[in-house]
Amino acid sequence: MTVAGPHILVVDDAREIREPLIKYLQKNGYRALGAESAATARKHLRTGAFDLIVLDIMMPGEDGLSFCRTLRETNGIPVLFLTARGEDVDRILGIELGADDYMVKPFNPRELIARIAAILKRVHAPPPKREPSSGRIKFDRWTLDVASRELSDDSGIGIALSSGEYRMLCALIERPNLTLTRDQLLDLTQGRDAAAFDRAVDNVMLRLRKKIERDPRDPKIIRTVWGGGYIFVAEPIAA
Repeated sequence: MTVAGPHILVVDDAREIREPLIKYLQKNGYRALGAESAATARKHLRTGAFDLIVLDIMMPGEDGLSFCRTLRETNGIPVLFLTARGEDVDRILGIELGADDYMVKPFNPRELIARIAAILKRVHAPPPKREPSSGRIKFDRWTLDVASRELSDDSGIGIALSSGEYRMLCALIERPNLTLTRDQLLDLTQGRDAAAFDRAVDNVMLRLRKKIERDPRDPKIIRTVWGGGYIFVAEPIAA
């Protein structure tokens, strides 16, 4: 079992389906946790972070459609409906409520794994790059010369950036007002072949903020999205 794999929450009242599915997910490199009801699922969501929810529709008490509806009011976590219902109306309603995919029981577990992988790949793909229109980009009180990799303030005083800080700043500038997860930032700045981890992103971000923010404790250029990642909120302008 790959401990560091994506974390899946399986919500299904049928123990004979829920537990074998959890074991199958773990065998295929995922972390997985089960919940027999919407109420239990909410408890898990309050105490843990999950990358995707496999959600049954027909459950005693609150059903999966109702749970998905309330979930979408505050959370964008991907949802894959797994249910005995196969009618078109339920599929359509599930998608309208914000579900990312839909499978009908009985299901092929290999197909389920493939669909989960496809959803996660789509969700975690880095947002498209917005190419700078010039070799010099202004934001806040700073000007970045892309060609020379020099950063200077309004008075022309330059500050040194490490390679990691420069790549991180470029990744953010090229995708303004888009939340980038730590995994996305690792992909954009180091590539997935790098033996990196989430804390590496936080360390680079801490150093970068100390250099460009007026008050690093209250950042106005690069903001933290709790549970999500980071977002570049200053508007970059070609200089």
